[in-house]
Amino acid sequence: MSTASNIVADLTGPLPGVIEPRWWMGTPALPPTSFTIDCGEYAMGEADLDPDGELARRMNRTFDEVGLVYLVNTGLTDLQAMRRFAKLVIDREMLYEGGANPRDRLEPNVYEVGAPLEAWLHYHHEMAYVGHSTRMLGFLCHRAVPGRGYTFVSDNLQATDAILQTGLGRKLRERGLCYHRNLTDREAFAGTPQIGVYNHWQKSMMTDDPDEAEAQARAKGLEVEWGPNRLLKTRYRISAFEYFPQRDRNVLYSSIADDGMWFDAWPKVMHLPYEERPLKLTFGDGSEMSREEKQAFVDVYDDFGIPIEWNVGDIAIVCNYRFAHGRPSIHLGEGEARELGVLIGEAYERVGDLPGKW
Repeated sequence: MSTASNIVADLTGPLPGVIEPRWWMGTPALPPTSFTIDCGEYAMGEADLDPDGELARRMNRTFDEVGLVYLVNTGLTDLQAMRRFAKLVIDREMLYEGGANPRDRLEPNVYEVGAPLEAWLHYHHEMAYVGHSTRMLGFLCHRAVPGRGYTFVSDNLQATDAILQTGLGRKLRERGLCYHRNLTDREAFAGTPQIGVYNHWQKSMMTDDPDEAEAQARAKGLEVEWGPNRLLKTRYRISAFEYFPQRDRNVLYSSIADDGMWFDAWPKVMHLPYEERPLKLTFGDGSEMSREEKQAFVDVYDDFGIPIEWNVGDIAIVCNYRFAHGRPSIHLGEGEARELGVLIGEAYERVGDLPGKW
């Protein structure tokens, strides 16, 4: 078999010894009644889009108290209609620029998830790997497979308390993290099967100009270096925690999703040795995490997981401080489809952890 054929054959399964998330412990870490709003009692028309109306007040009160709002039985099928209801809480949106995942727009201001369905997505906080993150996210269920294809969120306040009691948590607090990210050049892979590609810098930075891409990366607090074949190599050093103003405390704001483990089930990338994968996570001093520490990082989110059991029209609004999010692999049968639209909320500049806020 040729070398190329060997590579293609190796794309069918993850490398042995990978750490697959469990997602939850079988019981939601928070009662679903605390964050779920059944919209069957609303017409879901123009009157319910009033920012001073009953539904809007209820949504914002739930978000303020819990950090998670889940609208069910909306009767909506149109992404833009769902977006209008999500914006009753997400009043300001950011442009997804400099992000890691290769997101496309499904519709104006609505992005796709940006990851293949067959890849599991470790729990993560959106855009924790750059200096400008987002306060919240919205998910809009456009197509669903009932009983499968769930998203999971993890209660980060409980996860923070738990990890700070461990040796890993103490190391994260003392050393911080360094995010290593390598973005390929689209021109270097033109006309190829895109094997080994995660995201091109042109798509991430939304420019074809390398000087502009570098300037954008530096503006987001990244260290920048160009490698062979115009490989854009960025490094970002920051606390593993982030100060959460609403609770006046530091919360965990990192996960193993920013390591090569992100690609353990990712087609066309999972065959790569870890040292050749596009992402890597180390402690802030450059020291490596052990396998046991990586397992503990996965476990702390799994321990506080909550399933979001999608049906068409469902809308979830998630605080990026209070919850991490992820999902298992999804394998569709003939005629099945699963599609979520994503809204990315207000941007803010990361500060890391603050003294005395533990």
